[in-house]
Amino acid sequence: MKKLLSLKNIVVSLAILIIIWQILFSVSSYDKALFPSPKMALDALIEMISNGKLFENIRTSMYRFAAGYISSVVIAVVLGLILGRLPKVFQYVNPAVQLLRPISPTAWMPFIVLLFGIGDVPAIVIIFIAAFFPVLLSTVSAVGGIDPIYLKVSQNFGIKQPALTWKVIFPAAFPQIANGIHLALGTAWIFLVAGEMVGAQSGLGYQIIDARNNIRADILLATILVIGVMGILLDSLLKLAERLILRSWGGAE
Repeated sequence: MKKLLSLKNIVVSLAILIIIWQILFSVSSYDKALFPSPKMALDALIEMISNGKLFENIRTSMYRFAAGYISSVVIAVVLGLILGRLPKVFQYVNPAVQLLRPISPTAWMPFIVLLFGIGDVPAIVIIFIAAFFPVLLSTVSAVGGIDPIYLKVSQNFGIKQPALTWKVIFPAAFPQIANGIHLALGTAWIFLVAGEMVGAQSGLGYQIIDARNNIRADILLATILVIGVMGILLDSLLKLAERLILRSWGGAE
């Protein structure tokens, strides 16, 4: 029932958005080539599906996103688990992290393009940077905030590394780590599009730039909607994976 209500909320929200869009189109004095109607965007979406460009760009973007996001999360979680257990070491690492964390990943784009050229790698690196710091910091914080009773019980049972980390510390810290992973998902998806606008010649971000250059605002808006819908789907899949993991550890209903 809860899932049905959530789906209903999404449908109603999208319907309201489209109605507002249509009203703005009806009262706007802009040329329809610059501000298309929902019907024009739908026609553009059908056009992209028919010629195969949409699915090709989605496939390309998803490959880049998966490569950058998954590698970033894995490395950040592993480092976070280590540094969380070594607070004295993290005291020296943290200033560098806090220095680099506020820098927008796109600020690195000129340097990344110079090093790796145009293609998949710049977008993957941008996604990696965007996801890395939220996951790292949430993992370190989660490990540092574990109830000491877990460690005392583990010590009494003679549990040692690496079993202590993967069977006790990681499951206990996972709910807070998952929050960082969720935050990183949205950030990485945003910067995937930004990275493809500059450092790629394919993908959804490039499709937006190409539509702008060809004055195809209908394709531009249709692509934006696709990006938004895919963001919702990715977030839903991540929540499902989180619930399955917690359920396997007896931490979810």
